[in-house]
Amino acid sequence: MSPRQETPHFRRLIAIWAVLTVVLDVVFYFAVGPHVPPGAMSSSASGQQTDFIVLFMIALPVMLAVWVYMAYALIVWRGSRGGDEEPEGGAKARGHFGIQVGWIATTTVIVLGVFVYGTVELIVPAGAGGGEGPNPIWTPTSHDVLPIQVIGQQWEFTYRYPTFGGFETRELMIPVDTPIAFHVTSLDVIHSFWAYQLGVKADANPSSDNVAYTTASQLGAFTVRCSELCGLWHGAMYNFGRVVTKAQFLVWAQSTERQNAANTKLLPPFSYTYVPDANGADGGYYPDNVDPYSNVEQYGATSPSK
Repeated sequence: MSPRQETPHFRRLIAIWAVLTVVLDVVFYFAVGPHVPPGAMSSSASGQQTDFIVLFMIALPVMLAVWVYMAYALIVWRGSRGGDEEPEGGAKARGHFGIQVGWIATTTVIVLGVFVYGTVELIVPAGAGGGEGPNPIWTPTSHDVLPIQVIGQQWEFTYRYPTFGGFETRELMIPVDTPIAFHVTSLDVIHSFWAYQLGVKADANPSSDNVAYTTASQLGAFTVRCSELCGLWHGAMYNFGRVVTKAQFLVWAQSTERQNAANTKLLPPFSYTYVPDANGADGGYYPDNVDPYSNVEQYGATSPSK
């Protein structure tokens, strides 16, 4: 009598796992991938979208391996109700050297691969849309970069364009297919500049110039929010920006520079940081409440009458 042939459970598990992995990874890539936020409106946004897709497609096989094994064990190795014998794993249930080595080697390769991939994805897009401080480690290869200063203050963002006379406006306009350097700072407390569809996010700290790079590749509007709790009206601190053609941007910038010429003269000279004296945030730094940059504007609360 020939011995009972052992069931090839391991090969079954591998086959089931491999089929599910291929099917679900392909479905995710084509059906879900194009809709993964933040989209593909800019170089940093499309890079982040790609990163999310890649990481999910790496994580999905690991998750499926756990789920497939659990489901297989519950179905195949379950004990029958009222049965006389408990299910046994046999002599090989105590361990399997090949599986142990394979698991350690596979997970090590995955972790090291993700490390290398993540490092490259930080270097190639010049920081992946995150603030890199005043001295960025990674910068765009292009020498034609448009600087835009983002000024956070309770509770709004304003924007200065140093290459167009340094005018300041509540409108954020950027040209398409042009490398942008956002110089993010604050006049009072800590804010955070989050241009969602552009994939740009940089903290706005007082007396600090936090630089983030991106290049818009699609025309249209995008949302700007503060993503750092900054006081009572933090939730209402948002506005909208727009990506326009290079010709439209030039017309807008030059006309806005002319229209704001008188107001621009009253502003502090352009600097990457400013003394946080607006809205009384100086805490009495200027006792007479007079802005040293201007003979016209006064900041802070007036002195109480005696």
